[in-house]
Amino acid sequence: MAKIVYFCTLASAFFGFSCSQVIKIYTEVREVTLLEHETYQVIFQANHSYPGVASINSTNGGVVSVSPLFVNLSAPPPWNVTLKADHRGHDTIFMNFSGQDVDVEHAFVVVTVERSRELEVVSNVVGWCYFVAWSISFYPQIYENWRRKSVVGLNFDFLALNVIGFFLYSLFNCGLYWNDEVEHEYLHENPRGLNPVLLNDVVFSLHALLITVVTITQCFFYERGGQRVSKIASGIIAIIFLIFTISLILPFTKAINWLYFLYICSYIKLSITLMKYVPQAFMNYKRKSTIGWSIGNVILDFTGGMLSMMQMIINADNYDDWASIIGDPTKFGLGLFSVCFDIVFLVQHYVLYGVRETRVNITNIPEDIKTRFTRASSKSKDPHSITVTHGSTVPLIKNEK
Repeated sequence: MAKIVYFCTLASAFFGFSCSQVIKIYTEVREVTLLEHETYQVIFQANHSYPGVASINSTNGGVVSVSPLFVNLSAPPPWNVTLKADHRGHDTIFMNFSGQDVDVEHAFVVVTVERSRELEVVSNVVGWCYFVAWSISFYPQIYENWRRKSVVGLNFDFLALNVIGFFLYSLFNCGLYWNDEVEHEYLHENPRGLNPVLLNDVVFSLHALLITVVTITQCFFYERGGQRVSKIASGIIAIIFLIFTISLILPFTKAINWLYFLYICSYIKLSITLMKYVPQAFMNYKRKSTIGWSIGNVILDFTGGMLSMMQMIINADNYDDWASIIGDPTKFGLGLFSVCFDIVFLVQHYVLYGVRETRVNITNIPEDIKTRFTRASSKSKDPHSITVTHGSTVPLIKNEK
């Protein structure tokens, strides 16, 4: 009996030791950017050596050449592999081994080959500029509402769709950035990928959501002229809520995972982006006026959109990655779509429904109020009339056109 116990103890110790000998190979640097014809040493680290040979592979041939193509794992780690940038583009260099005792899940490096470091700097500067432009683009509307003590002219359908869109966008970013389960699901589907959501994405979306909520709060305290969310927008919101609710239930039933739920949220957000500007543009057309709709918001949004597309074009040229625009035009197309609507708003404000003048009879207006107006030109034959510029703050004019 004692021998049996001794044998079992020895066996369990042996198998415990064997399990602990699984070799985990990894790279400390996961991303690297090289100039054309530049070389770089990738260092594969491991907890110990292993009797076997691993191959070095790439996902996009022609961008980077590798030497050596095979690594003898029986040699003491670390193991060095030389990369040579042959052509602009993106590639992933990874180690491959078929044995079960070798874990190469983290043995990869994402390589970007570029034309110019200067273009990379320009791209980064442009990226920060559009980030700032988009971030502060929400404030002119808040200031305009506060200055006028009115939200007349600001479309409530636009606000309702906008806050839902930024809520879903924040949900997607926060889920993918902070939730370990969701990130694991993403990396499981993209084994050698990197989390696409960065901290600035999370900050921007949460900030946009907060500022949009502040704008909506103003609608409860300032003059709104009987405005309300339209029946059409209410119907769209009801459909969005139904899709969202069903999608939220599905992960609990294991029909889909949480990553796919967040993807559905992002698709709804994209759909909202395509439609949210329409109510405001139509409202301006009906009123023949842009009073109440901040042109500062439009200018900053237009600036951010143009800079965003400029960065995509700069990167496409620097990395020879025009397929990111031509082959998958979603991001570029959405940016262009928003810019086109900004142009519509600019034309409405500065060309179609901009500064207009109206004759107002001043016979019975007190002198102290008359001084707040600009008199008509000397060519006017009516001494009892003045020219009022629409959009100026005039106590006598209650109804804005």
